[in-house]
Amino acid sequence: MSRRYYNLPPLTTLSTFEAAARHLSFKDAAQELSVTPGAVSHQIKALESELNTPLFLRGHRGVVLTPDGAALFDTLSTSFLKLSQSLNSIRDRNMTTEVTIGSTTAVAAQWLSPTLTRFWRKFPDQDVYQVAQDRLFHACPEIDLFIRYGRDPNSTMEQTPLFRDQLVPVASPELAQKLKGCVLKDIAGQRLIHLESEDTNWTGWHEWFGELGYLGAVSTGTRVNRYSVALQAAQDGAGLVLGWQRLIAPLIDAGKLAPIRPHVLPAPHQFYLVGHPDKDLSDGVRTLKDWIINEVQQNDI
Repeated sequence: MSRRYYNLPPLTTLSTFEAAARHLSFKDAAQELSVTPGAVSHQIKALESELNTPLFLRGHRGVVLTPDGAALFDTLSTSFLKLSQSLNSIRDRNMTTEVTIGSTTAVAAQWLSPTLTRFWRKFPDQDVYQVAQDRLFHACPEIDLFIRYGRDPNSTMEQTPLFRDQLVPVASPELAQKLKGCVLKDIAGQRLIHLESEDTNWTGWHEWFGELGYLGAVSTGTRVNRYSVALQAAQDGAGLVLGWQRLIAPLIDAGKLAPIRPHVLPAPHQFYLVGHPDKDLSDGVRTLKDWIINEVQQNDI
């Protein structure tokens, strides 16, 4: 078995060959690599010996590639270009001061945006780019951090628990007052606003009723694909929406929505802040991560 994992020749011989093949000159390759032409020739011979085939045809007027040499150069030049682009992307990402954070539109509007506003007041020189979408976020170079409901068992990213919310029916204050103290069957018979999300982790009305022990009929009501639309419909008196108590606290505090108690259910999953391990984070990302975690700890409900 090879002692090298990818069974490659020494990388010095490959990089030397690539430079010589690109220039079709040992002398020019030596000048680029800051070594002598003899050192280039030595590395090429070592690679040819390793591969047991000539890579150049040597003549008085210079060198030309053999068919094997041309095939190897084509592979190396493509691979080195991709490697260079990847490294430049990493360098650029680590040099920029901008931090990118993602979340669903509901989390962004109701909780994350106010949190980031407080962050900007504390760190006015730190640029933050907020991405909101109702599709699942996955690890990608463009997103430094994202907020996810429910832990991803298949992710290799670091998933830091933030909080577990409480699920409670909410409606306009007038409708909530009429339904105060009602039983689950009465709630199930109201016009319910159902959220249809691509993220199947989100808890819906049927799951909420089931967890509380009610197995009867549930109103089909109205269906929307944006939580912000559901909240606005509830404010307008169009029905009941399943409220994430922490996320919609500003709307409750402002008197735009009111909870219908006493039916409250702890959310089945926690919210997580997802990103690379701390040792791989830039200073800006680490600062924002610490800020969000501290915000949650100071405002636990």
